[in-house]
Amino acid sequence: MSNTSIRTRRPSVRRIPLAAPLRLARPSDMWLKPATSVVVATAIPNLVLYSLDRLDLVMYTMAGSLCALYGHNLPYARRARTLVGVVLGMLAGLAVSLVTASLTGSTAVLIAVGALLAAGQKLLCDATRIGPPGPVIFTFVSSAALFTPQETGQVPGHLALTLGAGAVSWLVALAPALVRREGPERRATARALNAAAAYVAEPGHRTRHAAVAAVHAAWQTLLAAGRPTPVRSALERLVVHAETALSARGQDPAGDADRLREWARQTRSRGPVPTPAPAPGTAAELFGVDAERAARGGTLRALLHRLAPGSPLLPVAVRTLIGCALAGYICSAVGVGRPYWAIVTAASLYQANVTLSWNRTLQRTLGNLLGVLVFAAVLPVARMDPLALIGFCLFFGFAAEALITRNYWLGSVAVTPMALLVLEYAGSHPAGELIGDRVLDTVIGAAVGFLAAVLVTNRRATGRVEQALAAAEQARAHAVQTLAAPAPEPAALDAARRRLTGSLVELREADDTAAGEWWQRDLPQEAVLAAEQAGHRTLAATATRQGIIAPAQENGAV
Repeated sequence: MSNTSIRTRRPSVRRIPLAAPLRLARPSDMWLKPATSVVVATAIPNLVLYSLDRLDLVMYTMAGSLCALYGHNLPYARRARTLVGVVLGMLAGLAVSLVTASLTGSTAVLIAVGALLAAGQKLLCDATRIGPPGPVIFTFVSSAALFTPQETGQVPGHLALTLGAGAVSWLVALAPALVRREGPERRATARALNAAAAYVAEPGHRTRHAAVAAVHAAWQTLLAAGRPTPVRSALERLVVHAETALSARGQDPAGDADRLREWARQTRSRGPVPTPAPAPGTAAELFGVDAERAARGGTLRALLHRLAPGSPLLPVAVRTLIGCALAGYICSAVGVGRPYWAIVTAASLYQANVTLSWNRTLQRTLGNLLGVLVFAAVLPVARMDPLALIGFCLFFGFAAEALITRNYWLGSVAVTPMALLVLEYAGSHPAGELIGDRVLDTVIGAAVGFLAAVLVTNRRATGRVEQALAAAEQARAHAVQTLAAPAPEPAALDAARRRLTGSLVELREADDTAAGEWWQRDLPQEAVLAAEQAGHRTLAATATRQGIIAPAQENGAV
């Protein structure tokens, strides 16, 4: 057991970066999927409304169309259920906004409701780990709807439009399953193989953590995919190879890395999944996987645990509430006619910690200001014909997904003109007013939003590290106890190893999050490092006992 009483002094405030948050990264390996999905899901209802000469209703169908952005990293069975929840969540937020807008014209009340919705959407998206694009899409839709003139009798029809467009999004997002039903599992397995290859080629703490996380994610994807198929069984054997590569280094690291990368390339392609000879211990590993799949459950329990009092997610939700409310009220006080832009700007800033929120503040501000210039350039052309307006909105929707994985600010350059052009569906507005309001909202929303992130402390981040540390030590103790049995069941040994792997991934995530948080207690850094090292040694010993690696190969670095 590591000594959790050991503490390391960390400064409360760190030097905030300026250039690093704006650097471009490599694009995501799957950016094309959400990009094409949202274009198709948007084009269908937009063209229907165009044929009916009712483009003024696009805002309501857009709410459903944007649901097509979610769930692309999930297996199709899980994606189907998740997208139902996304559409219902979008519908619920929109319903609250439309009913509120129909009952009151008080700007103060509308801003308060918008801030409450933004905080609730942030909390639920973080708790369910819905993933990119997270709560900002929900907040954009619900905040805009609050400031749209509405009659109570119109609300059911407008919600029906959203539900219909959401159904189209559901069909579009699941359509690839007809052609390649194991596509998400293949991509997750390829990522695990590539990450294992990176570790084999360049061993180190960073590559090891990335590889362990990728392998863990691949197993979670395969377990969530549903019943086994021949392709999924082949993918499971490849993930075992990735685990084997993490557990022991061979005599030819360069050749092993090349082989793993080649398997990853073949796995990602449309051809058959590679079927190399089974790695040592594959039979025991897959027996444990089948046992875990049969016993899988507890999703609701995990969600309730993440929402329980004392959750580290709650301070971030409070930040969102305070920051969005202040941004909206300040913008309203200075005479901005659309304070919901400030609410959305503030809501988009709140990440897992203050340092990441600062990064997002820089990215959002730069991207929005550049995006306003793009909007000014295309607006005259977009106003020439409704089809031109539709075309620009589709283009910017595609561009946003193509660019945002390079860096958030680059994606915002495309998101901003698209959001401004959506207003044109309901009628033209003075260009100068739109541009001025958006610039002012961006600056106020970003400044006030980040100020709230600094002032609303999250001391629970350190508590999350301590909880994760205790969970990792318990998982390690359980694995050691299982190893000590004279003849442990393969399923029990595999479950213990996977529990320990998951706890180490959670510990590293909690520590990274807390490392970027300000105004908090000192972190038990030595204890975290000791727990990780001990956990890696136990993982290697478990793999040796299962026969995944030979005893002579054990090096304690998983």
